[in-house]
Amino acid sequence: MDQLLTNFIRALRNADIRISTAETLDAFSAIQLVGYADRQLLKDSLALVLPKTLDEKAAFDTCFDQFFSFRERSELGPPATGDSDETLSSEAQAAATAGNGEAGGHGDSQGGRGNSQSTRDERVVAQQAGDDVDAHGPGETSLPQSALGQLLTRANSMEINIAINAAGQQVNVHEIEMFTQKGVYTRRILDAMGNAELQQEIFTLGDSLNIPDRRLAQDLGHRRDWLRERVRDYVEHQFLLHADVNGRRLRESLLRDVRLSSIEQRHHRQLQELVHRMARKLIAAYSRRRKIVRRGQLHVPRTLRRNMKYDDAIFDLHWKTVKADQPKVFAVCDVSGSVADYARFMLMFIYSLEEVLPKVRTFAFSSELGEVSELFKRNSIDDAIALALRQYGAGSTDYGQALADFHKYCLGGIDRRTTVIVLGDARNNYGDARTDTLKDIHDRARRVIWLNPESRSLWNTGDSEMRHYSPYCHQVDECGTLAQLERVVSRLLRATS
Repeated sequence: MDQLLTNFIRALRNADIRISTAETLDAFSAIQLVGYADRQLLKDSLALVLPKTLDEKAAFDTCFDQFFSFRERSELGPPATGDSDETLSSEAQAAATAGNGEAGGHGDSQGGRGNSQSTRDERVVAQQAGDDVDAHGPGETSLPQSALGQLLTRANSMEINIAINAAGQQVNVHEIEMFTQKGVYTRRILDAMGNAELQQEIFTLGDSLNIPDRRLAQDLGHRRDWLRERVRDYVEHQFLLHADVNGRRLRESLLRDVRLSSIEQRHHRQLQELVHRMARKLIAAYSRRRKIVRRGQLHVPRTLRRNMKYDDAIFDLHWKTVKADQPKVFAVCDVSGSVADYARFMLMFIYSLEEVLPKVRTFAFSSELGEVSELFKRNSIDDAIALALRQYGAGSTDYGQALADFHKYCLGGIDRRTTVIVLGDARNNYGDARTDTLKDIHDRARRVIWLNPESRSLWNTGDSEMRHYSPYCHQVDECGTLAQLERVVSRLLRATS
């Protein structure tokens, strides 16, 4: 019983639902109260103690339906028992039948349905074996001696489900990670159920001269084939429940560390989802107002000054407070063809942080610079980025002219609360670098950060001007992957807190 809930919580955690130890204990207490018999009651009860946010509740609903809805998908298998919405999965049925206390009583309530299922199982398997069995003519059939053979002969769906789930737990089927492992785990589960002994029995009976023994061998062979399909479906269900999430995480982990210029177009949608999730994580970490109130060090001068009206009797204490102003951010992005993808995802990242970076002005350039902040106010992030790339992405890159334009338009708005982020490879086509304009910006701004998507080994090669721009930047970072971009933005937020 506890193992079933433990497996379900593991599946929820795989689905990015955060569940603490205390919440796990609450879930066990809920199970003791409601049991497993009523599917909707079970779902509603666990939904009260496990998911917390709206996103987690949606993920919980999907995961619950997948975990408690194992069906027989094999064409060789028996038909379903009826309304799947009212029937727990084989795991839950197994737990309810094998459990004690309340759960045991719930298992008994499923008995009628289990008997009906067993009848259909017997009929379907018998039909599959019918033609070959009839070839030997009518007569009695021997009884199987192996434990698995006896189980299949009884054809009780509940009992078979219990055996499959027990074998699955024995071989740790929840650890499946790749699609190609389905055959391996299918074989392991069959072996754990006693398939080797059944195979030997089928082989021995098949060589017998006794007609009832040969009839039994054929019958067991068909039942074994049916069981293999049923186990394969069970393993596939476990793969979709556990490994599909692990596979997604593996892909996301790879995408975080792959250079954005090397990622194919078909992965851009997944990258966008990853950017938004990374941004939400940073928002959660830095969105609180960093202000210390009524704790920390006593502000002695202010306390004495405010209590002079009480004839030096101190009634009101005043504490030293720390308040961080939200920074102003100027983002200057090279959107020429060589770095367009980097600009796309940096802009997406910055504008996803609007809760903690509300004052963002954005400029795009290749040959000339223009402000695109209004595009982001009037359009969605995706549409605004597409329009910016279309309007300013053509032409030969000229960093000197872009910096001169930025100096002309924005120098008066830069102060000690301003962070200027420049994204580009600094390849200026051997034009005038105009470092004097960057020096003026550096002297007025709180921070100037230059993010270069190229590998450091390529800086200062060819027409790269990084050697000239670096002295007038407070921070110069390689930023060719999402992981590097996340670190840069995290440091930016931390520096303003």
